[in-house]
Amino acid sequence: MAESYTSVVDSSLDPPVRGFLHTAAPSAQDGLVLTHGAGSNCQAPLLVALAEAFAGTGFTVLRCDLPFRQQRSFGPPRPGDAARDREGLKNAVGFLRRQISGRIVLGGHSYGGRQATMLCAENPGLVDGLLLLSYPLHPPNKPEQLRTQHLPRLHTPALFVHGTRDPFGSIEEMRAAVKLIPAKTKLMPVESVGHDLGFKGKSRREALPEEIVQVFQSFF
Repeated sequence: MAESYTSVVDSSLDPPVRGFLHTAAPSAQDGLVLTHGAGSNCQAPLLVALAEAFAGTGFTVLRCDLPFRQQRSFGPPRPGDAARDREGLKNAVGFLRRQISGRIVLGGHSYGGRQATMLCAENPGLVDGLLLLSYPLHPPNKPEQLRTQHLPRLHTPALFVHGTRDPFGSIEEMRAAVKLIPAKTKLMPVESVGHDLGFKGKSRREALPEEIVQVFQSFF
């Protein structure tokens, strides 16, 4: 059965859940929450392609906007937004859990992935796994400002997908950071791409979503 998706909004929650729900088949049991980076939204081509790839393998996928993006259609999150963005992700997980009976994985690109790891470090057992796309290990050209303080408290299995040309962290730096996590982890390097993982503008690394799904299936 071909995958499809519908717009979803749940304003009964605070923060609300807003995004798109991809369903492959009524019998789908496992779910994936996907969210975006600081400069994007849930319509990002990478997220759409990944959601379609996962739905094609039987996942129900919720592609959602973080609370900061629900409030402002453009611009990065503000310093005070992070805690509410994590609450938004927690609500998104709860929303998806009401749709399915199986495992739930929480995924995010860049800022969204970082907030996902922080949320799971604060809430062990919230989800069954993490899918982290271009984790922003440090600001570009500032390798001393590592964003790893919470990683030793992260007990959720995590798959990291990272470009070999990502200015937010080299593959070597990522390998060192991933070792801080006391849970099952895997780092999937993607050759010759940067922070956008080959999905910038009209450019598409067409095979990447299927490659991520294959590695994901063998890891989880």
